[in-house]
Amino acid sequence: MSDDEYRKLSEDEIKNALSKLTGWKLVDGKLNISLHFENFIQAFSFMTSIALEAEKMNHHPEWSNVYNQVEISLITHDLNGVSTYDIKLASIINKLRVAHGAKGDSRTAQPTNFNE
Repeated sequence: MSDDEYRKLSEDEIKNALSKLTGWKLVDGKLNISLHFENFIQAFSFMTSIALEAEKMNHHPEWSNVYNQVEISLITHDLNGVSTYDIKLASIINKLRVAHGAKGDSRTAQPTNFNE
Protein backbone atom coordinates (compact mmCIF):
# COMPACT_ATOMS: atom_id res chain seq x y z
CA MET A 1 0.00 0.00 0.00
CA SER A 2 1.69 3.21 -1.17
CA ASP A 3 1.25 6.54 0.62
CA ASP A 4 -0.89 8.07 -2.13
CA GLU A 5 -2.94 4.99 -3.03
CA TYR A 6 -6.69 5.53 -2.62
CA ARG A 7 -8.86 2.43 -2.55
CA LYS A 8 -11.27 0.48 -0.38
CA LEU A 9 -9.68 -2.27 1.71
CA SER A 10 -10.80 -5.89 1.99
CA GLU A 11 -11.71 -7.42 5.38
CA ASP A 12 -8.34 -9.18 5.49
CA GLU A 13 -6.48 -5.95 4.75
CA ILE A 14 -8.44 -4.18 7.51
CA LYS A 15 -7.68 -6.97 9.99
CA ASN A 16 -3.98 -6.80 9.10
CA ALA A 17 -3.90 -3.01 9.45
CA LEU A 18 -5.75 -3.10 12.79
CA SER A 19 -3.14 -5.50 14.16
CA LYS A 20 -0.60 -2.69 13.68
CA LEU A 21 -2.77 0.20 14.94
CA THR A 22 -2.70 0.28 18.73
CA GLY A 23 -6.07 1.09 20.26
CA TRP A 24 -8.13 1.03 17.06
CA LYS A 25 -11.14 -1.24 16.52
CA LEU A 26 -13.66 -1.76 13.75
CA VAL A 27 -17.07 -0.53 14.97
CA ASP A 28 -20.07 -0.42 12.63
CA GLY A 29 -17.79 -0.62 9.60
CA LYS A 30 -15.57 2.27 10.72
CA LEU A 31 -12.16 2.45 12.34
CA ASN A 32 -12.77 3.73 15.87
CA ILE A 33 -10.75 4.88 18.84
CA SER A 34 -11.76 6.53 22.11
CA LEU A 35 -9.16 8.49 24.04
CA HIS A 36 -8.99 10.59 27.16
CA PHE A 37 -6.62 13.34 28.19
CA GLU A 38 -5.70 15.18 31.38
CA ASN A 39 -7.99 18.10 30.47
CA PHE A 40 -9.94 19.87 27.76
CA ILE A 41 -6.96 21.92 26.54
CA GLN A 42 -4.93 18.76 25.82
CA ALA A 43 -7.90 17.15 24.07
CA PHE A 44 -8.58 20.20 21.94
CA SER A 45 -4.90 20.67 21.10
CA PHE A 46 -4.81 17.04 19.94
CA MET A 47 -7.88 17.58 17.76
CA THR A 48 -6.33 20.72 16.25
CA SER A 49 -3.19 18.77 15.34
CA ILE A 50 -5.32 16.12 13.65
CA ALA A 51 -7.33 18.77 11.80
CA LEU A 52 -4.18 20.21 10.26
CA GLU A 53 -3.02 16.77 9.06
CA ALA A 54 -6.49 15.76 7.85
CA GLU A 55 -6.78 18.96 5.83
CA LYS A 56 -3.45 18.22 4.11
CA MET A 57 -4.87 14.83 3.10
CA ASN A 58 -8.34 16.21 2.32
CA HIS A 59 -9.59 13.31 4.43
CA HIS A 60 -11.54 14.24 7.55
CA PRO A 61 -12.53 12.22 10.63
CA GLU A 62 -15.91 11.83 12.23
CA TRP A 63 -15.32 12.82 15.83
CA SER A 64 -16.74 14.11 19.05
CA ASN A 65 -15.26 15.79 22.09
CA VAL A 66 -16.67 16.05 25.59
CA TYR A 67 -14.28 17.78 28.02
CA ASN A 68 -11.22 15.47 28.08
CA GLN A 69 -12.73 12.67 25.94
CA VAL A 70 -12.25 12.37 22.18
CA GLU A 71 -13.88 9.69 20.04
CA ILE A 72 -12.76 9.31 16.44
CA SER A 73 -14.24 7.25 13.60
CA LEU A 74 -12.69 6.91 10.18
CA ILE A 75 -14.44 5.76 7.00
CA THR A 76 -14.24 6.78 3.37
CA HIS A 77 -17.80 7.67 2.45
CA ASP A 78 -17.29 7.85 -1.32
CA LEU A 79 -15.84 4.30 -1.28
CA ASN A 80 -18.43 3.08 1.25
CA GLY A 81 -15.86 1.51 3.53
CA VAL A 82 -12.45 1.67 5.14
CA SER A 83 -9.76 2.84 2.73
CA THR A 84 -6.03 3.24 2.52
CA TYR A 85 -6.53 6.89 3.55
CA ASP A 86 -8.27 5.81 6.77
CA ILE A 87 -5.29 3.64 7.68
CA LYS A 88 -2.87 6.44 6.85
CA LEU A 89 -4.84 8.96 8.98
CA ALA A 90 -5.14 6.46 11.86
CA SER A 91 -1.35 6.03 11.81
CA ILE A 92 -0.88 9.79 11.94
CA ILE A 93 -3.40 10.04 14.78
CA ASN A 94 -1.51 7.37 16.74
CA LYS A 95 1.71 9.38 16.47
CA LEU A 96 -0.07 12.56 17.54
CA ARG A 97 -1.82 10.88 20.47
CA VAL A 98 1.53 9.89 21.94
CA ALA A 99 2.84 13.43 21.52
CA HIS A 100 -0.28 14.83 23.24
CA GLY A 101 -0.30 12.35 26.13
CA ALA A 102 -3.55 10.57 25.25
CA LYS A 103 -4.72 7.61 27.27
CA GLY A 104 -6.72 4.75 25.78
CA ASP A 105 -10.37 4.39 26.68
CA SER A 106 -12.37 1.75 24.84
CA ARG A 107 -15.64 2.13 26.80
CA THR A 108 -17.63 3.12 23.70
CA ALA A 109 -15.97 0.93 21.08
CA GLN A 110 -17.26 -2.57 20.54
CA PRO A 111 -15.19 -4.42 17.93
CA THR A 112 -16.69 -6.06 14.88
CA ASN A 113 -16.37 -9.83 14.76
CA PHE A 114 -15.77 -10.81 11.12
CA ASN A 115 -16.79 -14.39 11.91
CA GLU A 116 -20.38 -13.57 12.88
